[in-house]
Amino acid sequence: MSEVSKKIDHSLMWPGVIVTGIIGLLLSLFPESGRAVVDTLFAILTHNFKWLFLMFGLFCVLFLVWLGLSRWGNIKLGAPDDTPEFSTYTWAAMIFCAGIGIAIVYWAFIEPVYYLNSGMLHVDPDTQKGLIGELAGMYGQFHWGITPWAIYALPTFPIAYAIHVKKIPALRLSAACRGIIGNRADGPLGKLIDIVVIFAMIGGIGTSLGLAVPLGTALISEITGLPPSFSLQIIVLIVWTALFTVTVWAGLKKGIARLADLNTYIAYFLLLYVFIIGPTTFILNNWCNSLGLMFSDFFKLSLWTDPITNGGFPECWTVFYWAWWVAYAPMVGLFVARISKGRTIRQVVFGELVFGSLGCWIFFAIWGGYAINLQTSGALDVYTILKESGWSNNVTIVAILNAMPGGKYIFIPVFTILCSIFLATTLNSAAYTLSSQVTINLSGDEEPP
Repeated sequence: MSEVSKKIDHSLMWPGVIVTGIIGLLLSLFPESGRAVVDTLFAILTHNFKWLFLMFGLFCVLFLVWLGLSRWGNIKLGAPDDTPEFSTYTWAAMIFCAGIGIAIVYWAFIEPVYYLNSGMLHVDPDTQKGLIGELAGMYGQFHWGITPWAIYALPTFPIAYAIHVKKIPALRLSAACRGIIGNRADGPLGKLIDIVVIFAMIGGIGTSLGLAVPLGTALISEITGLPPSFSLQIIVLIVWTALFTVTVWAGLKKGIARLADLNTYIAYFLLLYVFIIGPTTFILNNWCNSLGLMFSDFFKLSLWTDPITNGGFPECWTVFYWAWWVAYAPMVGLFVARISKGRTIRQVVFGELVFGSLGCWIFFAIWGGYAINLQTSGALDVYTILKESGWSNNVTIVAILNAMPGGKYIFIPVFTILCSIFLATTLNSAAYTLSSQVTINLSGDEEPP
């Protein structure tokens, strides 16, 4: 048995892999039946427990703000003389890239287009176009803002405290639960917790790939003129896998950290590009208005269940997103806990809430604002393109990008690079966390095998 194999807890690794493989195989062999089962489960959970998801999201926000402002916020995650391992900029970039990844560049352009034609808060999109346009800008800020990052932050602290203060040699969620479940963290209950986390992380990786590969294929097709075939998807997947493998092999500091920094610089360029060549005044006015609407109605948005008409908006959007963030939270919590040694609880709380929320707000303000302006000004009927393409988000995103001056020859090529790096940073963080989960003994400073 190799030295690496001896360090791996096979009782954790294989159950997660096998369960995921079986479910993936069944969904591949019986796609229609699988879709029906998933849709039914989704409908049952979101309809019957939407109140629970919404209240949990609000609880996370209130609890995290209280924790950060309380005397507990002064607790350092590490020894008294420990200093942060990464600069604040790199630390914030790694948190943002791990928590959001490819999803932000995918949804920032297209999500507001859906909102423009939905019945959110009982607003009629046909007769109240002004108000629906304002709400379309606001809801992106809400769904990708404070609450998601509070959900992400919640598991960070027990994990970070366990590995950096208590010096428990295991970067696992079960280790963070030791204060509640005691020695059972080392038994079947602890194993079950970690297996569920591994399963959720593998599923999250699959979701990221499911968003990224078709979009990357559509972008490459637009640049090269090649048809967006299955073969091209395979090529895109192979190239991205190679990039991901190299950076994971390079480790946390030389690979993931540097890639996260590079990612933010490219994102700055593309955001500034749209901000300058796009409707700058509209973007600023719309963002200001969106933040005002969100903060003034934050509690209403956080708890709106639409109990009388049951129009479906909370289930399809808010509850879906809160469930998505909950599924990703263990992975993000484990990763942020690992990179936050030497920082106080207050720094981590407000680092995640402020840096994470602000980053998402900027993406939706500029890219989402640009898409809203295209639709509302009549410059491009984005919704019709979306509808006539069979609700293809990828086709619609490419159409939005082509509407920009220099879109085909400047923005789309650089945007493709950004998508590749965003995906790589997300997968890197997931792979690092997964390998840490299945490593038998791992201190807060060690790299997994």
